Amino acid sequence: MPRARRSENKGLPARWRFVFNAYYYQVPPGQEAAWDGKRTFRLGETLPKAYREWADRAEANLNVRNVAELLDRYALEVIPTKAIATQNSNKEELKAIREKFGTAPLIGIKPQHIYQYIDQRKAKSIPKLDKNGKEIKTDHTGKAVGRREIALLSHALTKAVEWGYIDKHPFKGEVRLAGAKPRTRYIEDWEIIECLSLSSKRKRGSVIAIQAYIRLKLLTGLRRGDLLRLRVTDCNADGIRIYTHKTGKPIIYEWSAELRQAVDDAKAARPLNIAPNLFCDKRGQGYVNEKTGKVYGWNSMWQRFMKRVLTETKVTERFTEHDLRAKCASDAKTLEHARALLAHADSRMTERVYRRKPERVQPLR
Repeated sequence: MPRARRSENKGLPARWRFVFNAYYYQVPPGQEAAWDGKRTFRLGETLPKAYREWADRAEANLNVRNVAELLDRYALEVIPTKAIATQNSNKEELKAIREKFGTAPLIGIKPQHIYQYIDQRKAKSIPKLDKNGKEIKTDHTGKAVGRREIALLSHALTKAVEWGYIDKHPFKGEVRLAGAKPRTRYIEDWEIIECLSLSSKRKRGSVIAIQAYIRLKLLTGLRRGDLLRLRVTDCNADGIRIYTHKTGKPIIYEWSAELRQAVDDAKAARPLNIAPNLFCDKRGQGYVNEKTGKVYGWNSMWQRFMKRVLTETKVTERFTEHDLRAKCASDAKTLEHARALLAHADSRMTERVYRRKPERVQPLR
């Protein structure tokens, strides 16, 4: 009976292992010539680099017989094309899928297996409680995580159809999983006025920067990652020109008097006025680490700002940056304008999740 894989190696393709801060591939006997004559080949110190090295050397058409082998190719060819943060979360999701479905044949997964898996994930979840012992509703419950894992498995099986391993997806269109309900929090105009009224002893720094960030967010509806990646050079004669990080779609937000003022406020709030980013820390560095895809420093600034809002203003209900994006979409005059602002490909997402302003209806009489 083979030894169980160590925790740091779970979720990795077969014959991979992580040791000495790098990823290694144990070369199958007889294939050493394709791997510089080595029995153990060093792929790289980061997961994306390791996948690229493997892709350059390994045969693309793997002999796929079960889900685990399908996930090997999926990890090799599909995951490296995603954002770094998504790659990291996919790696964790792969661990759970391999453990449950790894030995199953590609056509052996039935709809009932998916429902059973979600029920098991829900049973394993530990509810998060507040200080009063009440359960906090989050999107990180076992059931929510299970839905994301199944979504990854479903996409891998879609690729299996594309790659010619199976003729038909085994459960697509036959499983209906209830997703988390969209948030309904709509930020009123007076709440924004209260937030922007907070005073700061300094002319630069976190409070002024976040207030400038809020103004820009309400005018453009940009995602947090896109806003925090904005550079001064992105602001040119036409407007703010960006390539959305999620889709790579080019967008120009044309200048208005309010947009120009919001950008000027953001520039003035920077601790280092020669920094390339519109939002930066004291060293002039941006908040997004491009190697990991994570945001450092900004979250704590936002939490401190919201704490002041709740204690020093009339605002009583916390809101998120995502709620600001929703307010931008809600306040747009038309659904199409809201969709364009948020850079959505499909207006149905805009309508279902982001248009939160209560509809006003005239009475019959």
